[in-house]
Amino acid sequence: MRHATCWPTQAFRKSIAQTSLVKSGPKESEFRTKQLSSTLNPRKPRASSPRPLPLICNVSSGAWKQGDDTMDTVQNNAVATVHYTGTLPETGEVFDTSEGRDPLVFLVGHRQMITGFEEEMIGAKVGERRTFTLEAERAYGERQEENVTTFPRSDFAAVEAQVPLEVGMTLVADMIDGPRPFTILSVDEQTISADFNHKLAGKSLTFSVEVVELRAAEESEVSHGHVHGKGGVTH
Repeated sequence: MRHATCWPTQAFRKSIAQTSLVKSGPKESEFRTKQLSSTLNPRKPRASSPRPLPLICNVSSGAWKQGDDTMDTVQNNAVATVHYTGTLPETGEVFDTSEGRDPLVFLVGHRQMITGFEEEMIGAKVGERRTFTLEAERAYGERQEENVTTFPRSDFAAVEAQVPLEVGMTLVADMIDGPRPFTILSVDEQTISADFNHKLAGKSLTFSVEVVELRAAEESEVSHGHVHGKGGVTH
């Protein structure tokens, strides 16, 4: 599963006008809510797009069967509820945490999480805490220059009507395949350079994760590929 995906320029052109500011204010809070686990599941599936079940983890114990609501360990088709803190191993800087917020809820084995995170948690029990470091290839991959592109500054007129554009500002473009955050790299009179690489691309990441709750997924959750209800999708 690649998380440093390249998008063709024409995809940007069609929807770059639908751009919103998330650096500060209400938009930031709204974006944080929608992206509670954005550093872990950058491709959260939509409720309207069920997909076949990809078995991406080898489960050695605790076989799951339909209708069994008990689950002893993190395994394929488990709904796992966890608290986590992510840090940069070089500096110890916290780049994301669920502490002080609702825990993260995800369906194991359905590509909701970055590959290494899920692999490292397989077999963990409720109450167990695991700490591990992921190299870039098991997290967000390496940076790709193809994900840096230039737009006419006029495309950002709606944003500039609200706030001056600055280097380092984070915006979200309404893309064909959903909202995509990007960072402004440079601004001149005519153009704006935007970086669609994930901010953690090319970096090693350390996670400390505690399993809070486990249950077996319902049949509808397995077929849809995501958790329903609290912490998941409501539909």
